[in-house]
Amino acid sequence: MVTVLPVETPGLGDRTYLVHDGSVALVVDPQRDHDRVTALAEAAGVRITHVFETHIHNDYVTGGLALARETGAAYLVNADDEVAYERTPIRDGDVVEVGAMRVRAIHTPGHTHTHLSYALQADGGQVAVFTGGSLLYGTTGRPDLLGPEHTDTLVRAQWRSAHRLAAELPDEAAVWPTHGFGSFCSATQATGASSTIGQEKKTNAALTADEGAYVERLLAGLDAFPAYYAHMGPANAAGPTAPDLSPPSVADPAELRRRIEAGEWVVDLRDRTAFAAGHLPGSLNFGLDGQFVTQLGWLIPWGTPLTLLGETAEQVAEAQRELVRIGIDRPAAMATGGPGDWSGGEPPASFGRAAFADLKAALDAGDGGPVVLDVRRDRERARAHVPGSVHIPLHDLPGRLDEVPEGRVWVHCAGGYRASIAASLLHARGRDVVAVDDGFDRARDLGLAAPAPETADDRQETSA
Repeated sequence: MVTVLPVETPGLGDRTYLVHDGSVALVVDPQRDHDRVTALAEAAGVRITHVFETHIHNDYVTGGLALARETGAAYLVNADDEVAYERTPIRDGDVVEVGAMRVRAIHTPGHTHTHLSYALQADGGQVAVFTGGSLLYGTTGRPDLLGPEHTDTLVRAQWRSAHRLAAELPDEAAVWPTHGFGSFCSATQATGASSTIGQEKKTNAALTADEGAYVERLLAGLDAFPAYYAHMGPANAAGPTAPDLSPPSVADPAELRRRIEAGEWVVDLRDRTAFAAGHLPGSLNFGLDGQFVTQLGWLIPWGTPLTLLGETAEQVAEAQRELVRIGIDRPAAMATGGPGDWSGGEPPASFGRAAFADLKAALDAGDGGPVVLDVRRDRERARAHVPGSVHIPLHDLPGRLDEVPEGRVWVHCAGGYRASIAASLLHARGRDVVAVDDGFDRARDLGLAAPAPETADDRQETSA
């Protein structure tokens, strides 16, 4: 009996898989912090002998090479991928035996040119396929991450790859993708936590629409993706080492102030309520309770020294673990406690929090009204927005702070998380801000925003 054990990485919207027959195991698409996988294998009493990569990833730094070296496993990467390390090359049609299991490589270009899916044969049949960034739940991986010059070729290849999988695998075969659980590698919002080839034939746009309709629908649904993606492919081709998760050095208040004044990023990991109530002046808020690593990796100028502030050492360790997954390996420093411990006697900074009802009251009061800053992405704003609001997507805000009009700024997003990040960026620049910590549906209910027509296959929009 074969067992498939998913290893979730919700901060990035990805999955790794440990698959075993009770004795030996294979791993598909391991994350950088591969100790989670080895711990799972140890608990199951199995030995990892093979590590498979579906593609050179664009949204995280792989742990595959380090895991293979640590365990002595074969590291299987497409023979056509240009990498700087020794690997076991694998090509379309190759079959690898892993204990009682047989794994067949299937070339499924679309997310990348060299993408492979892996069909798993065990227990007398083809029981599953690991689809990486090819066939996802209800959608497919996005085809535009390698640049616009490749997008048209890849999107059409993605449609053909989906049809190849549907044709070559039985309806009962389980579909196990790497992306699609909130990952920006997903072309549109994936649906569900599990699926089969048969279910995808009924529900996946790549399998229910003709090629032209699929291409048009998918390309229309694409939105921005995180800036740090540009660094992931080169890091994975170079061969990432195992991460260092040891604690950084502890910074005292004088060092924290020096780092802030030098233009470094000092990031407060507490939730947005605590941050608004009181924080170290000049620090920025990326709470661990939201899309921490995606948003921080998207906004920080790559290579900027980063200091982490947490209530506990455990919070800092959690943040470190998330950061190594995108190649931010060693924080410059850390500090724990609260604003009183970090400020050296300096009064804490704070700013206001509000709901959309408060914003409506401020707008109804007249006198020109407050500045309203919408930091949602383009597709979110296209569906509905507050009339007269200024729109600067959060990922553009660090470079466009000077475009925010003078006066008190009320910042909103879809749920409050991104608004707090934006408010902290503005407040660190000396601006008077109010963070709207409320769901945007409430703005609709209050008549602050009129809904626009929905578009097909809108990208995932978090409640952040």
